[in-house]
Amino acid sequence: MTKLVKTPMMVRYLIKFVFRVLIFVCVFVFYLLHKEWLCRLVTQSVWKGISFIHVLWGLFMFIMVTHIISPPKLSMALRKAKDKEYVEVSNYSELELHRFVHNQNVKAWSVMLVWLIFNGIWGALYLFMIIDEADLLMLTVFYFLCDYICILLYCPFQSFIMKNKCCINCRIYDWGHFMMFTPMLFIRNFFSWSLFFTSCVVLIHWEIIYAKHPERFYSGSNGVLQCANCNDKTCQIKKIIKRKVTGNE
Repeated sequence: MTKLVKTPMMVRYLIKFVFRVLIFVCVFVFYLLHKEWLCRLVTQSVWKGISFIHVLWGLFMFIMVTHIISPPKLSMALRKAKDKEYVEVSNYSELELHRFVHNQNVKAWSVMLVWLIFNGIWGALYLFMIIDEADLLMLTVFYFLCDYICILLYCPFQSFIMKNKCCINCRIYDWGHFMMFTPMLFIRNFFSWSLFFTSCVVLIHWEIIYAKHPERFYSGSNGVLQCANCNDKTCQIKKIIKRKVTGNE
């Protein structure tokens, strides 16, 4: 049986995953037992008092800000956008880089189209009052959990559209917050819109760097992204699951 290599980043991600599971469970309990109260909390002004919703808002905002400033303890998947993390592969092919960028851009915007159409369904259900603010908040917290499920366990975007070999090489790695807070677009208040539009800033920040420095995101031009140089090893559980599913242990 394959054993996990307990890299510091792998351990950190597993701890964060458990933390996200706990947040999901807590909000889900409130959702089941006090849904109307949850709706009021999502829509009420902060001037009426601080609640756990505002604490959740603070947590979400803190995470997004750290993604923009990229402190050293973030994963290689995020730090690759930084110039100091770039290790140029000697004599790399610029033609291959351009082909890679074009291919990844087409796939990335295919993901965006799929995501917007899928979440447009939730938006329509909300506008027709079939679902409410509590449902959209619960969906957001579910996406918050799914972000780490995609990193550690299984990512449908990786498997069916992007075809990247791991998260370190993922073209859309920092799209997670935009995806996470898409449901917040439909609720018209400061709590929801501040989350959604901050997530847009994170996405735009990532896309600007990608457009200006695509060589940092391609393993053929950035040696840091090659498997032999990876210190995170966050793909391990995914690989074990894939071997079990395919029977190639």
